[in-house]
Amino acid sequence: MSGGVDSGMAAALLKERGYAVRGVFLRVWKGTRTNKKDSSLEDARKIARVLKIPLKTINARDRFKKEIVGYFLKEYASGRTPNPCVICNKDIKFKILFEEMLKFKADGVATGHYAKIKNQESRIKNQAGYKLLEARDKIKDQSYFLYRLKQSQLAKIIFPLGEYEKTQIRKLAKKFKLPVHKKKESQDICFLSGTDTDQFLKKNLRLKKGEIIDADGKIISRHQGLPLYTIGQRKRINIGGTGPYYVVAKNKRYNRLMVTNNKRDEKLNSETAYLKKVNWISAKPKFPLKVLLRTRYQNPLIYATINKESGKYKVEFEIPQRAVTPGQSAVFYSSKEEVLGGGIVK
Repeated sequence: MSGGVDSGMAAALLKERGYAVRGVFLRVWKGTRTNKKDSSLEDARKIARVLKIPLKTINARDRFKKEIVGYFLKEYASGRTPNPCVICNKDIKFKILFEEMLKFKADGVATGHYAKIKNQESRIKNQAGYKLLEARDKIKDQSYFLYRLKQSQLAKIIFPLGEYEKTQIRKLAKKFKLPVHKKKESQDICFLSGTDTDQFLKKNLRLKKGEIIDADGKIISRHQGLPLYTIGQRKRINIGGTGPYYVVAKNKRYNRLMVTNNKRDEKLNSETAYLKKVNWISAKPKFPLKVLLRTRYQNPLIYATINKESGKYKVEFEIPQRAVTPGQSAVFYSSKEEVLGGGIVK
């Protein structure tokens, strides 16, 4: 229970259905303060009091700093653009919730994610299987962030909000008299604490200035540090004159940033991508496999074919894709809104 309306309503809906519910609040970053009346922990406590359920607070700051913030900074320092929420769901949130489930001898865990789980008869003989599906609310759908879940986890997870629209959840929160029914959502990465990514990177990484070159190799300006830029980026390049400019590539060896002032430059597009840390939610499929694919959260679904060559996963896009970025997750879907799996762009 994060103190927000979604996790609060997940608990409320489960209790209404007759479940014995126990709340868990994870303290993951030093920005979470308990002495403020409007803090996330205080909101979680208020929700627990209204619902008359116990709430346990777990200090996960050290784990979060090492495994998520450390990962975030390491990826940026290596020239990639990570999605820390994908890793956090797998290595922090669900990992800790399952640890608590075992301690309490509970039957399962639930969160306020907008996604659905469907039980199915598996293709594997005599085994039950589970499908991860997109939520009913396509704008709020968070299945993209959950592609690293395993069958053993899906068997114990409930997503109570999967069949609801966000507007319905707010109305229900008011009906249940939850004090957070009007609370605004945070769109930021939680540990940025109100700062933007550039400020956080400048504070926590040693940045080295270098040359900005055009597609012909001509030096046209200087950059402030390669981690501050991502493929396809237009803002904050600060060249002016013949701009706007777009980031085409980053050369870490020579500390150079390549840009173009041609919005339709073919160098901004990719026909293929290689993936690492690929996870299949069900049994591994046969290749080549045609899928619908999303290269970033809320990017439109596109058709692509996945092949496995010499142990490496290669994705071929049906139509060249703009700004396919190393470090981001490519998530695979079937035509029936099912999440098949995903991997990180290499």
